[in-house]
Amino acid sequence: MNRRNVLTVDNGQKGVRLDVWLARQLKEMSRSRIQQLIRSGLVTINTHPVKESHKIKPDERIEVNIPPPQTVELKAEKIPLHILFEDDALIVVAKPAGMVVHPAPGHNSGTLVNAVLYHCPDLGGIGGELRPGIVHRLDKDTSGVIVVAKTEAALSALADQFKRREIHKEYLAIVRGVLAPPGGKIETMIGRHTTDRKKMTAMPKKGRLSITRYETIEKFEKFSLVRLCPETGRTHQIRVHLAHLHHPVAGDTIYGRRSSCDLPVEIARQMLHAHKISFRHPATGKKMEFSTPVPADMTRLLDYLRSIKGG
Repeated sequence: MNRRNVLTVDNGQKGVRLDVWLARQLKEMSRSRIQQLIRSGLVTINTHPVKESHKIKPDERIEVNIPPPQTVELKAEKIPLHILFEDDALIVVAKPAGMVVHPAPGHNSGTLVNAVLYHCPDLGGIGGELRPGIVHRLDKDTSGVIVVAKTEAALSALADQFKRREIHKEYLAIVRGVLAPPGGKIETMIGRHTTDRKKMTAMPKKGRLSITRYETIEKFEKFSLVRLCPETGRTHQIRVHLAHLHHPVAGDTIYGRRSSCDLPVEIARQMLHAHKISFRHPATGKKMEFSTPVPADMTRLLDYLRSIKGG
């Protein structure tokens, strides 16, 4: 059954676009979702359908009919989650390496979305569908903190923080070689690779502006432990930027060396970990920060590098 909202325009709100005005009144919904409802004929003024560009007038009676979220073809799966925080608006999870974030061809099950659907059967729904809101992504073989929105309002608020670069993310990576200078800013354009469409590449002119700040934490003979803070959120940004500096992430067979046989210990993935994230809570505005320790495989490699360095 549709949820029905009846609103009346006040005298001081003449001339505002209908979709803009409704987004201010129905804060749990995004403007794009409201536009979708208007185009579907589910928003009427004095019982008549209208366009989203309609300029509202005092005393108009606006009726919004919101259908219940539709069930999408996503299967809830009982997969263990390491939950760092959860409330009605969002859930913060420590994602293990090897877990895909969102179902895609070849990865229809076992993903973070499948796990969240099982853990949160009372999702508010995103865009009219019963699904969690993926605010940002981590590559399959990147471990670390990830935030998932449980409502459309939370997704929209967090997405706005990302656009305004108000969300701070900190990664830890073990990279090949020693960076010179040991800290600084990497600023390039990043675009789709011209011959391998699954890869991204740093480009001199085309693509989208991408910025990553980095700081060397610890140096070894042939490797370094580096802290990285991306200021933009492009696909594979950190891996592409480090490869651009000729210091690819250890174990990265796409942007680094195809073989890891020359590594001091056996590793099965790129040594990249989303260590920390901070943002404002989408409902309360409270500053929040979450972190998760370096995982066991990265710790083993670091312990070995330290033992060689110490010897």
